[in-house]
Amino acid sequence: MGEFEILPHTADVLIKASGYTFEDALAAAIMGFYEVMTDTSKVQPLQNQTVTASGFDLESLLYNLIEALIILFDETSFLASRVDKIVLSETGDSKQVLVSLLGETYNPEKHESRVLIKAATYHLMRIWTENGKWFIQYVVDI
Repeated sequence: MGEFEILPHTADVLIKASGYTFEDALAAAIMGFYEVMTDTSKVQPLQNQTVTASGFDLESLLYNLIEALIILFDETSFLASRVDKIVLSETGDSKQVLVSLLGETYNPEKHESRVLIKAATYHLMRIWTENGKWFIQYVVDI
């Protein structure tokens, strides 16, 4: 998996992730999402959850994936400890992603509660390659 960093941003959180493949950078971006909400080192890989998203380009795919992760947490309180698998596909003008996550249900006695992510944004969103490495940057509303 790649790596991520959480950067300060007024009233929002900016996450910048990287990896040597798009899938590695995306996995790091997903784990950055969960690290905003809790200390993911305390989350055990006890359950499997699958999330899917689609978009007309990589940015809309990322936006829709973040929204799907927000919905997953809102409906099930699921926290990821790691990304198990990412499958990318393309059909015509549409890109799809299937993400398999390992984790567990949020438990306030076990998991630190940081902030809730309310929404994805396109603000400062960027996906690019540089020197053979993929970078993903996005802002979430908290």
